[in-house]
This record gives sequence, C-alpha cells and structure tokens, in this order.
Amino acid sequence: MKLSVIYDSRTGNTKRCAEWIAGGMSRVAGVEAKAFSTKDVDGAFVKESAGVVIGSPSYYALMTADMRTWLLEGAPKLSLGGKLGGAFATVQYTHGGGDLVIQSILTNLMTIGMLCYSGGGACGDPCIHLGPVAVNHNVEKACLEDFQDNFLIFGERFAKKAKELFG
Repeated sequence: MKLSVIYDSRTGNTKRCAEWIAGGMSRVAGVEAKAFSTKDVDGAFVKESAGVVIGSPSYYALMTADMRTWLLEGAPKLSLGGKLGGAFATVQYTHGGGDLVIQSILTNLMTIGMLCYSGGGACGDPCIHLGPVAVNHNVEKACLEDFQDNFLIFGERFAKKAKELFG
C-alpha cells in the first residue's frame, strides 16, 4: 500500500517533519511511504496512494500561500476523493497557530471528498487530536527534535488506519 506526505517548507523544518511522518508510516508492514514538496509531487505515486497527509508551516496563523495554491490547483488533479487524509503543521512559537493551519488543511481535504483522520484520544498517549504540531524556537527552549516521536507515531497510526480501511 502506498501513502504520501505532501508539504510546503521554507526553512526545512516542515520537510523534516514530513519525512518523520513517512518514516512512521513505513514502520507498518506492507506500506511504502514517500514525502514530496508541493513543488516536486510525484503525481503517479500520489494517485496510487490510499492516503495523503498534508503539512505546512504557520505564517500569520495560516498555511502558506504556496500550500493554499497547491490545494486549489494541484490537489484536484490527483484524484484524492475517497482517500484517507491527514494534516500537520510547524510553528516558531507555541501559540503560533498550528491548530488553525491543521483545521484549514483538513477543511480543504473534506471539500475534495477525502476521509479525514485523527487518532485523537482513541489511540492513547500521545494524544494527537487533529494532527501533530512541532515548535522550533530557542526562546521557548523547544527544538524540532523534541516533537519527532509524535510525528513518527502519527505516521504509524495513519498507516494502520489506512490498512484497516483499504486493506
């Protein structure tokens, strides 16, 4: 089963988180997972994927303009309807709007007919309600690696759900 992670990244932080999610997905037997920048999406691979996770950094508490444009123009070409969808975000500050970015992405995925995934509290700790968020800012003494396990776990949970739904 193929699974995809598509992201926009300005500093490399969101790219790293996308790779962690793909790594977590790959922990599940029979899953082939790949991460793609919005600028370098392998359309054939994504079309064959049972699920797609989308990620963006938060800019002014919103997804990036490039991600929004890709969701409006690129995503419709990939036959995403009926697939499992998920979202994640990166922020520079704890209250940087990561939850708003995730909600916005999930809303876009629902409007194109995707089934939106959230393990929420049903999967136990760590409780990832809407999707994982990573903070990378030295002032708050948080670094990206502090959140790596949440991204790996989210990817693994997402892959297990995709296998449960699509076999």
